[in-house]
Amino acid sequence: MPTAHDRHADSSASTGSAPTSPAGANGAGSGAAHDPEEAAARLAVVEAANTLFTNGVMSHTGHANLSARVGADAMVLTATGHVRHLTEDDLVRVELDGRVVSGTIDPTNAEIVAMHTEVYRARPGVGGVIHTHSPNLLAFALANRPLPCRYEALLRFGQADEVPVVPWAPRGSEASVGGIVEALAAHPATNAVLLGNHGVLVFAPTPGAAAQLVTVLEEAAAAELGAETLGGATDFPAGALEQVRASMARVRS
Repeated sequence: MPTAHDRHADSSASTGSAPTSPAGANGAGSGAAHDPEEAAARLAVVEAANTLFTNGVMSHTGHANLSARVGADAMVLTATGHVRHLTEDDLVRVELDGRVVSGTIDPTNAEIVAMHTEVYRARPGVGGVIHTHSPNLLAFALANRPLPCRYEALLRFGQADEVPVVPWAPRGSEASVGGIVEALAAHPATNAVLLGNHGVLVFAPTPGAAAQLVTVLEEAAAAELGAETLGGATDFPAGALEQVRASMARVRS
């Protein structure tokens, strides 16, 4: 069975140069028209990036990469890791086999293509993936410490399990991507993984939902660290998730 590396080895990421689209394809910043589904996906990524900055959960560098699923076999992905003031033309279209089919991707982001495509392959219900270095989540990643679920908002935003840690490996490497895939299989209920010594990877039905989950996870990480000074956070009582779901159902029915 081909590995994640094999599936996109033909991209020039393995040679250090950025893979480019076929001749005549739209380039990032071209302003060319896109089909309605892709156009909607591009807009959703831009809005998600704006949400991250508005909510104050980005690192000082503003580094992140975001993507949105397009159809069954493709995604749009930020062309670089600098997403401050992102526009709809700052994305490239990538097939889930790793081929860039529209636009030109920066070599630094070519490394992380498989980090996104493999999540879409493993989770058919995922429509948006976000990777950030959000400061408090980064603290947990540096400590290689899972983030517990002890903040009620996590229950409400779809993360009722602790966020597991994927052991460090060079970003985009077969070991790193393989570790993500293994974590998704071992933790089928998680919608996020901490990347050891690196950052966080979050996924949800839409890019907007992923951005909201990043925000709640960052709040939870900050609260966990703050609670340490008071003796540590306390676990939920048994049945808390079911009680929250029942409460939400009452007002939405």
